[in-house]
Amino acid sequence: MSAGSTKSPRTRSRRWNASSTACSPTTCGRAFYSDILASSLAGQALFAYAPAAERARRVLSKLRQTPRFIQAARDNIKDPPGIFIKVGIETVRGALTFIERDLPRAFADLDDLHLLGDLADAQTEAAQAVGSYLEYLENEVAPKARASFRLGRDKFEQKLRLDEGITIPVDKLLAIATRELAETQDTFKKLAGRINGGDPLETWARTKADHPGPGELVKVGREQLDELATFLRRQALITLLDGEEVTVAPTPEFYRWSFASMWTPGPFETKASRAYYYLTDVDPAWPLERQDEHLRDYNYPTLWSISIHEVYPGHFLHYQHLRRVESKARKSIMFAPASFIEGWAHYCEQMMMEAGFGRQEHGVRLGQLAEALIRLARFIVCIKLHAEDMSVEQGVRLFRDEAYLEDGSARREAERGTFDPTYLVYSVGKLMLLKLRQDYKQQQGKAFSLRSFHDTLLGQGTAPFWLHRRLLLGDAAGEVLE
Repeated sequence: MSAGSTKSPRTRSRRWNASSTACSPTTCGRAFYSDILASSLAGQALFAYAPAAERARRVLSKLRQTPRFIQAARDNIKDPPGIFIKVGIETVRGALTFIERDLPRAFADLDDLHLLGDLADAQTEAAQAVGSYLEYLENEVAPKARASFRLGRDKFEQKLRLDEGITIPVDKLLAIATRELAETQDTFKKLAGRINGGDPLETWARTKADHPGPGELVKVGREQLDELATFLRRQALITLLDGEEVTVAPTPEFYRWSFASMWTPGPFETKASRAYYYLTDVDPAWPLERQDEHLRDYNYPTLWSISIHEVYPGHFLHYQHLRRVESKARKSIMFAPASFIEGWAHYCEQMMMEAGFGRQEHGVRLGQLAEALIRLARFIVCIKLHAEDMSVEQGVRLFRDEAYLEDGSARREAERGTFDPTYLVYSVGKLMLLKLRQDYKQQQGKAFSLRSFHDTLLGQGTAPFWLHRRLLLGDAAGEVLE
C-alpha cells in the first residue's frame, strides 16, 4: 500500500479515489471499509515512527471507533456486486485475525498495565463488531448481491481522466494494449525457443517448475534484495539512499489476496524506520496441488521481477527519493497518479534487464517478460470488463491463455479487475515512462545520463506524466503515449 502518511501501507494508490464519481462508499464498501480498517491498524503496529505507548493509544482510539465504523459500513453499502462481497469477506476475515492475534503481539512489551487492559477491552469489542459484520456479509449480503461491477465506458474514461490525467479514448488504449501484448508474446516465445530449442510454452512450464519450496519465499526474497542492491551500486543506474531497513516477511492474513507488496514509511516521515516487503507464501492447509500451482507462479525468474518491482529500484527506492522532494504537494502520494507510482516500478523490471541484470541467465529475462504479459493482460481485461461486456470467466481465460498463468492466479487477476478497474496503470505507466525517456534522450543528445534522468524524474515528485513531460521537455512536451 502506498504511504499516504507516515503509517499507511503501499497500495493506498490502488484504492478508489473518492474524488471520482465512478465509485462511492455505497457501492465500493470493500475498499472504503475493510481495507481502511485493516491498514490503519497495521500501520500503527508495524512502523515504529513513535514510541510504542503513543502508537498503542492511537490503536486504542481506532479500536474504540471500530463498532461505529462497522455500523457505517452496514448502513452505507447498498446493492453491492457479488464479487466485491466475495473479496470483501476475505479481507474482513483477515482483519479479524489481525485484531485478535497480531495486534496483541505488537504491543505485548508495553509496561503500562492500564493501557494494556484498555487495549484488551477495546480489542474484544472491536473483534465482536467485525465478527458480527463478517457473519452479516456471509449470511445476509452475499446471497442477495446481484449488482453489476461494470463501470461503463463513460465512467471508466472519467476515472482515468480524474485519477491519472489520461485523456486517451478507450478504443485507442485497447489498440495500444493489443499491439504491445502481441509484440511481448513474440519476444517471449523467441527467447523461450532459444533457451530450449523446443516449444516456448513447454520451456516456460519447465522454468516455472523451478521455484522455492513451501515456507522458503521469505529467505529467497531476502537474498535477492542483497544482490539487487549490489548490482545497482555497480552500474550507477540511480542514486541509492541511506535510510530504513527492509524486512522481508510473510504477507499478513488480512492482505493475503495480494501476491506481493511493499509497505514503507511515508514520504513525510523524518526518522528512519523499518519497511516491509511481504510475499504471500502457501497456506499449509491448501491441497498439495494448489500449493504447487501457487509456487509455480513464484518461480525464481518471476520472483526476481517481483523483488525489482517492489523494492530495488522500484517502490521502496522511489519512496526514499520522495522524502527529498521539497514541494508538499508533489511529496504527498495522497493525490499521486497510480500510473506514475506503478509505472515506475514496472518500468524498473525492464530497465534492469536492459542494464544487464541476469544477462547470463535467460530465465531471468523470461520471467520479466512473463510479468509484462500479466500487466498487459490486465490492460486489456480491465477495459473489456468495464467499457465492454467481458465476463469474469472470459477474463480468467485471457490471463491463462495469453499471459500463461495458472488457473488460480488467472482467476485472482480477473476478479481483481472488477474492483480495481484501472489496473492498466502498470503497463500504461511503463509505456508513458519509456516514451518520456526516449524523448528526453533525443532532446539531450550526448549529454543524456540514465542515472541523471532517473534521479531528476523521481526528484520531481508524484505528478501525472503530462506534467513530468512539461517539466523535463518544456514546450516540446508532446503526447504522453502514442
